[in-house]
Amino acid sequence: MLPIALLPVAGLLLGIGGSFSNTTMLETYGLTRIMGPGTFWNALFTVMSQAGDIVFANLPILFAMGGSVEVEKIAAALEMKVESTEELLADMMEQYKKEDRGIQIVELEHAYQLCTKKEMYEYLIRVAKQPKKATLSDVALETLSIIAYKQPVTKAEIEKIRGVKSDHAINKLIEYDLVRELGRIDAPGKPIVFGTTEEFLRSFGVQSLDELPVISTVKMEDFKAEAEEEVQLKLDI
Repeated sequence: MLPIALLPVAGLLLGIGGSFSNTTMLETYGLTRIMGPGTFWNALFTVMSQAGDIVFANLPILFAMGGSVEVEKIAAALEMKVESTEELLADMMEQYKKEDRGIQIVELEHAYQLCTKKEMYEYLIRVAKQPKKATLSDVALETLSIIAYKQPVTKAEIEKIRGVKSDHAINKLIEYDLVRELGRIDAPGKPIVFGTTEEFLRSFGVQSLDELPVISTVKMEDFKAEAEEEVQLKLDI
């Protein structure tokens, strides 16, 4: 396991080792006979440089990818076991929480992403200006709740629960990247099934669907009742 506390040490190894194994530097200061290729000191400083480089060469993975990266891919890139990689990431996550940093590592369904802490939002909008914020209507929230708890679910199943057409709500949720098409089921008409996205997990502050609160059958009946009221209001108008 590679704890985050090794990063300063890695920096020293890379800096010292790289400097004192550099041929140009050795020739400039007349140190070739003492520290040049083939000497004990050259071998030592070369190993120090390589050790530091191994650490820093693998750090940009999460930063460069932008989105989340599966732990298996991180482990393969680092040439480490998955278990060791998870321990490394857990150490980094804990260290980022303790230190006064503007970034954090979050876990999303066995994938990890480097992102900005919510406390930094006020500072970010001063640079990027006020971003467009998606506002979900009650209808969209009801539809999203059904998809989250019933996924994979078809539009017909959603509409059966709500009692009304849900095309517009589903399209809005897809536009906001909270819902996506998961494929089609082997049934007449091969209907599309929907499920939630990683953006949904990020937006609602959960790492996996298992962390969603348990929803009762009574609540589902409330959804139906609200949908029926919605239909009645439209008919009265």
